[in-house]
Amino acid sequence: MKIIGNLILAAVVLLVISFFAAPGVAFFALRGAADSGDVAELDRLVDYGAMRKALGPQLTGRVETTPPPPSILEDPIGAVQRQFQRGPAAEGPRADAYLTPAALGALTRGEGREAARRSEDTGTVEADAPSGGPLPRPVYWGMDRARMAVTGESGGETVFTFVRTGFFSWQLVHVSLPEQTVPMVGQSGRKGG
Repeated sequence: MKIIGNLILAAVVLLVISFFAAPGVAFFALRGAADSGDVAELDRLVDYGAMRKALGPQLTGRVETTPPPPSILEDPIGAVQRQFQRGPAAEGPRADAYLTPAALGALTRGEGREAARRSEDTGTVEADAPSGGPLPRPVYWGMDRARMAVTGESGGETVFTFVRTGFFSWQLVHVSLPEQTVPMVGQSGRKGG
């Protein structure tokens, strides 16, 4: 009877460890699927709609939320003006450039904003995929949401947000790219004299 109790206790401990380790397993599954070009596995691991929505503001530089449009009942003139002021969307980097297998693999290695260049490569993913990469560190862990951060060679931190889709399954819904560094004009590093 004691053996059965120990087996049940071991099973419960293993279940709890697996429950808490699942976001890390999802991160490494994402890296492996991206490196091997496994599109079917990436479809299971990545919510592409949520990723496009999350990456768009980061790429355009407009991270702030846009206010809701004026209601025709509250501000009829403002509502009509808004309809005529809508122009074409500004061109810039596209979120889809970060959602290719090569770019997702580069993101998991901490390449940050440079990862989009991987989607431009015409070589095969298997031949060009580097092995390994920096280990992610947990930034936040909740029952339904977890964040893992990877620091790249440049020191920028790429943060991956996963949400729970099942007891052990997690899906990538957001990537926070490192801040874009803009060189300061007129600073040469010399002291004034």
